Amino acid sequence: MSTLRVLLGFVNAPDHFLEETAGAVIDNLYGKPAFPTPPVTKVALQAGLTAFTDAIAGQAQGGTAATADKNNKRDALVALLRQLAAYVQDKSGGDLATLLGSGFEAVSTSRAKQPLPKPQIAEINNGNSGQLLVKVKPVPNAKCYEGRYAALGAGGAAGPLQNAGLFTNSRAMPVNGLTPGTMYRFEFRAVGGTTGYSDWSDAVSHMSM
Repeated sequence: MSTLRVLLGFVNAPDHFLEETAGAVIDNLYGKPAFPTPPVTKVALQAGLTAFTDAIAGQAQGGTAATADKNNKRDALVALLRQLAAYVQDKSGGDLATLLGSGFEAVSTSRAKQPLPKPQIAEINNGNSGQLLVKVKPVPNAKCYEGRYAALGAGGAAGPLQNAGLFTNSRAMPVNGLTPGTMYRFEFRAVGGTTGYSDWSDAVSHMSM
């Protein structure tokens, strides 16, 4: 029998995934009858998230001090989420729907192999000439994302599949060397989990400019 626990993957996850986890908890946890008295208020968690996001922007300016500040803000946000994760785990009563309703993800101690969820391509945008930027919705516990694509010819017939590479930032995955004016079909999968890979995402097409 499996034991339901809150997934703490956000602790060591990339910064953007930590931001998205905090945002999901802010949007979903508060005001639920199952969680009447969270140990961290919504205002405090939002303040921690805002400080972390601002520190990430500051880090982009460079400098050791800016990086240290970002890391400190990250540690503070992780500490808040850890408190809330323990609270949610205690109050969920082993009910998966209740736990997931908090904005946190769940992990089971079951030893059965479980693939990661299939990613969803959120949007594809044009970057530089011959470049498309693909964004997928983050998959909890994914180590990175692998992409593949094919050019679409007359009548939508797909050409040979090409490897788009591996990416750690799901929000902006650049695929380069494309032919302007050509329509391409993309699929991505998450790397990690007990089976190594998720299923490939549903295909999404976009024209390179």
